Amino acid sequence: MARRPGRPRASGDPSGDRDTRQDVLAAAAALFCTVGFTATSTRAIAERAGVRQATMYHHFAGKDALLLELLLGTVRPSVELADALAESTEDPARRLWTLARADVQLLLGGELNLGALYVLPEVAGEQFVAFHALRDQLRARYADLAAQAEEAVTGERSAAPGPGPLVFGLVESVILRRRDEPDVDLEGVADAVADGVLRLVGCTPAQVAAARLP
Repeated sequence: MARRPGRPRASGDPSGDRDTRQDVLAAAAALFCTVGFTATSTRAIAERAGVRQATMYHHFAGKDALLLELLLGTVRPSVELADALAESTEDPARRLWTLARADVQLLLGGELNLGALYVLPEVAGEQFVAFHALRDQLRARYADLAAQAEEAVTGERSAAPGPGPLVFGLVESVILRRRDEPDVDLEGVADAVADGVLRLVGCTPAQVAAARLP
């Protein structure tokens, strides 16, 4: 929960600086997702976070920087997991299932539907190129894992682009589902989407069940 305006802070405490940064991010996220990006002022963000505007600018250059950090946070953990899975020797279907499930949990977790920020017109701007590059990296990881899983299951790979785009689209579809169903069952949807991803690459129900085994 965001701190109320005027809450005192300890000075000279590095952990306090980290808390302040997170408070500002949380305040910006809440306002962007409820009031809207354009209608949110930096003054409103600072007030909600309980800091002065000058303090907010110490951590972030402005609204664009705040939005960029929030967007990166919806992708970065999945890219890190995908990179680790790329080095794994586990069955490709198991790795793809693991990535898809964790990604859905990330997109559905938390109090706010931050994935909905993807569709903001402002996100198309050059100032968000780092987000698009990271998301493209994740998309490429999905495509590679999907191709590996498909080949392992069927003995052949589809012609480009293969099942990768469908897999990635299915995972990110939970963003719109959460918008329409705020109380969506996180764990149930995560399992269902991960299972669906494997069906897209040709897995049988038995192979899906095997991929889910710990």
